Amino acid sequence: MTSIACVPSAPVPQPTAELRERARGALLGLAVGDALGAPAENLKPSEIRARWGRIEGFVAETPAGTDDTEYTIFSGLLLARHGSALTPAHVEAAWHEWIADRDEGPFRGAGFSERGTLENLRRGLAAPISAQHRHAWSDGLAMRAAPFGVFAAGRPAEAARLVAIDGSVSHDGEGIYGGQAVAAGVAAAMAGAPTIAVVASALAVIPDDSWTARSLRRAVAVAHRGEKAVRSAVVIGGYPWTDLAPEAVALAFGAYAAADGDFREAVLTAVNMGRDADTTAAVAGALAGATRGVSAIPPLWATAIGPARGSCLPSMAGRHVLDVAESLVAGAGAEVAS
Repeated sequence: MTSIACVPSAPVPQPTAELRERARGALLGLAVGDALGAPAENLKPSEIRARWGRIEGFVAETPAGTDDTEYTIFSGLLLARHGSALTPAHVEAAWHEWIADRDEGPFRGAGFSERGTLENLRRGLAAPISAQHRHAWSDGLAMRAAPFGVFAAGRPAEAARLVAIDGSVSHDGEGIYGGQAVAAGVAAAMAGAPTIAVVASALAVIPDDSWTARSLRRAVAVAHRGEKAVRSAVVIGGYPWTDLAPEAVALAFGAYAAADGDFREAVLTAVNMGRDADTTAAVAGALAGATRGVSAIPPLWATAIGPARGSCLPSMAGRHVLDVAESLVAGAGAEVAS
């Protein structure tokens, strides 16, 4: 792996209207992808076709973000609070303040990696021991990694460094690599990098021989052949866990590459591949939203996203991803100015 300290950065963008457009696109794009993909989660493409044909828009009566969106808000607020000074102690304290020491919503902490983390934190374990559970390889960090790319716009290495600090409480190994790939990709997209450079930035911050890197390279190599080829290149037939970080991150980048950054096509490609469709579409939406900006999101989809309902994290209820995007841009600008 190239040391992340050696990954080239673009000039740090100032908090301009364009940067805000991309920041809003990244986080609203994530929430839109999450809501579009939620009904297709854990389904096969054949099951999706049998129920809806090809999904071309919302199929739920009341579309809303899932744990992916609420954990993104959680990490975004944490990052806005601490900026580049973020430490594992800050992350651990936030998990206690906003999740572990409160009553949980119906999702009860969300996925397996979150459940394992919460159980360990409630037993008094601290990072990185809190991440020692059976699902440290999940896509739970990747799903909440976009805010780090927004904050560190144009600085993929810094985005990768910060998201690894966040992930130290809940993830290890491939779970960390998945988050780093997403954060670095969003950081590159925020600076206006073309699709191929976004993918290269993601690969540059993770080990070349990691499962995540191998899967990502396979997905992107066949992306020009469409979603069926991407899925076939990545998914392990019969493997029961759909939240595996190397698979989900590769599917998301494959969808993004297949669409050449086009927002609508990226998220719909991810949704229609099934598996962990809310997360893959959320990540694809974050990448494409950062690339094309919030104006690229179809208005009907954008307006359907309201404040978080707190169905997973009650402490996040009433907060909107667009407010988080503004806070991150303002926080990054303040650090550059100081």
